[in-house]
Amino acid sequence: MLTVTQLARECDLSRTTVLYYEREHLLTPAYRSDNGYRWYGEKEIERLKAITAYRSYGLPISTIKTLLEQQAQSQAQILKDHFNELELEIQNLRSQQKAIVALLQEPNLLEENIVNKQRWVAIMQASGFTENDMIKWHQKFEEMEPQEHQKFLESLGIEEQEIQQIRQL
Repeated sequence: MLTVTQLARECDLSRTTVLYYEREHLLTPAYRSDNGYRWYGEKEIERLKAITAYRSYGLPISTIKTLLEQQAQSQAQILKDHFNELELEIQNLRSQQKAIVALLQEPNLLEENIVNKQRWVAIMQASGFTENDMIKWHQKFEEMEPQEHQKFLESLGIEEQEIQQIRQL
């Protein structure tokens, strides 16, 4: 039997992470001693290894909880669904790359204010962006580089009121 600290070391995790998984009801100690110490056995070690494996796949805690409670066939379907979500995200990122490449092939278009809002939207749509994809793109741009996002929107000739609406998405 292992204590929480020993278990964390065994699985190359922090003690805090093990306790977090317990709070999220993913992991339960085999038993608790009178002094409150948690003790974990082989079953808990294997469960924690499964949790860390699922986390390495990028699965959220809620999905992992479902996976641990389901039969093998359901687990496979959940993993396939997650794979498909990742594939869609990759396709969206590739579309964003295409839009950037299109702009980089003619960087003077922005500098000379030849690209306006309508032209930029057309480039994004031609690269496969949906309206929702464009909103996400602006949200990420705003999150990562708010000042550059402001400059970019200004370079498209967008009025200040609309710029503020876009930046608040």
